[in-house]
Amino acid sequence: MSTTTPDQPRLSTFRAIARIYPYAKPAMPWIYAGMGAALAAGVVTLVIPIVLQGLVDGPLATGDPGQIWPAALIVLVLGVLEAVFIMLRRLFVLTPGTHIEARMRNGLYAQLQDLPVAFHDRWQSGQLLSRAVSDLNLIRRWLSFGFVLLIVNSITIVIGFIVLINWSLWLGLLFLVMSIPLWIYGYLFENKYSVIARRAQDQQGDLATAVEESVHGIRVLKAFGRGKHSLLKFADQAELLRGTEIEKAKAIAGIWFWLLLIPDVAFALCLLGGVALAANGELTVGELFAFFATATVLRFPIESIGFLLSMTFDARTATDRFFEVMDEINTITDPEEPATIAAPTGRLTFENVVFRYQDAAADTPGTLNGIDLTLEPGETMALVGITGSGKTTMTALATRLYDVTEGRVLLDGVDIRDLTREELRRHIAMAFEDATLFSASVRDNVLLGRPELTESDEPADAAEAERVLAEALDIAQADFVHSLPNGVDTTVGEEGLSLSGGQRQRLALARAVAANPAVLVLDDPLSALDVDTEALVEAALRRVLATTTGLIVAHRPSTVQMADRVALLQEGRITDVGTHSELLKRNEHYRYVLSSLEDEELAAAERVDRELKLAEEEGRRRDAIDRESRVIDNEGEVTR
Repeated sequence: MSTTTPDQPRLSTFRAIARIYPYAKPAMPWIYAGMGAALAAGVVTLVIPIVLQGLVDGPLATGDPGQIWPAALIVLVLGVLEAVFIMLRRLFVLTPGTHIEARMRNGLYAQLQDLPVAFHDRWQSGQLLSRAVSDLNLIRRWLSFGFVLLIVNSITIVIGFIVLINWSLWLGLLFLVMSIPLWIYGYLFENKYSVIARRAQDQQGDLATAVEESVHGIRVLKAFGRGKHSLLKFADQAELLRGTEIEKAKAIAGIWFWLLLIPDVAFALCLLGGVALAANGELTVGELFAFFATATVLRFPIESIGFLLSMTFDARTATDRFFEVMDEINTITDPEEPATIAAPTGRLTFENVVFRYQDAAADTPGTLNGIDLTLEPGETMALVGITGSGKTTMTALATRLYDVTEGRVLLDGVDIRDLTREELRRHIAMAFEDATLFSASVRDNVLLGRPELTESDEPADAAEAERVLAEALDIAQADFVHSLPNGVDTTVGEEGLSLSGGQRQRLALARAVAANPAVLVLDDPLSALDVDTEALVEAALRRVLATTTGLIVAHRPSTVQMADRVALLQEGRITDVGTHSELLKRNEHYRYVLSSLEDEELAAAERVDRELKLAEEEGRRRDAIDRESRVIDNEGEVTR
């Protein structure tokens, strides 16, 4: 996915890659040192033909064997020096290149963490992953290898041409003229190859997204028997990428054809001209030998231009993709002079709130249209409405996951946009219906919102962390964690998928409770729980909500019973507010919504029952496997 628009001017390759400089600046002295070592190696290599010329025209021509050994020793010393300089070049550039890559990756990750949810709604995770891994790896390899050799080999070619012209003006000019088509083709090659390289890297991102989606959705694919369909879809994308890579290979093969053909033709023409000049006495045999020895030395720098150019254009594309993310403007930022709330009471107010998504036209109705609602300190408010009425969107505005389009949200009379995001999210905690856990211990997941406890070395803070953890797990009825292999130190799988849906929701709820917020926002966090567990959790939650302001999205009638008041959302507006009993008596739409919730609750209960049965079957299957393994082990022991 690219954010580049047609009206954006395309930077030159040099200016595009130069944007890396702030990240590369600390390492540039080492890269320059590596460049100097590589250039010294190239100069030493060019000196060898000069020594050989003296050897051919001197000792070999006169037949004096006493002068051969000193010349051979000089060549040996030059060869050793070349090897040392090449080794130094590698030592100088490899480690700094990894530091540059690390700085860029850390900067990209920090930017991804800072950008609003609206950005992540638009971008595929595979595209971001390919930028963070493969693109930055490509930039690092270009800085450590391609950039250094491109500069050094270009300088070596210039010096080499000067040496060639010094020996023979006409042969040197002939060799120079023959190289001109290479530079012309290189310019044309950039225009063609850059487009293909960009398309290939975008397709790699799409392929990474497909892999990620299939891995995360493996249970759904297996449950519906759609593994083959997913494979065919993946194969189509892989085939598309393969075709683009072949197109890249053909483009590279085209420039390699000319890079190999033109020097060979130049060699043949120079050989004919050199023999004629030597026959006429205008060129000595030693000079002719040294000329071709130098031309041979220049062959690799000339031929390397092809893959160095392709590497450079790949790096340029990777740089463009990197800065597409880094250039994204964060619309949800901290104020320059932030306000603060020393002791929040939890009074949450929505004043004439209008919200429409970023890609929605300004003249279209918003998801929310003029919301006015106030939650008093310690009050629990349930949000009720049919699907699509804006309940989840309203909860997301409270923590600035999105910003209001019009109006404002106040916490204790302070516009939440006047608070830093860190302080705001310290005062307001959320638990989502789609509970996401991280690949970390249960302890780390639950205490995620309490860094002042988890990052402290003080014994008192460690004891407080254990108290908060135990209390949060107790409220969320998450005692199952103690039966895990390592208890609360057990590492849950990626996104918590090693746990059931209900277990994930209980840990997510515990995480929100452990944050000890002034306002607790719950987006139907109990939907995957069975009726009995839900009742226990709700009873424990009432203790928390007695002193905490609660905003709860209700998809079950039982959840509505927890609230002091209920707000009815209809087509993006609050159409009625009152107690559950009051709304039942006076609001027909509320009764309709409740009947819908009862149907949903029944369906959810059936879904939970299915999950429990599947879990029981899985447990029996694992027990059978364990028994079979023990039998096999016992048989093996008896055999031994």
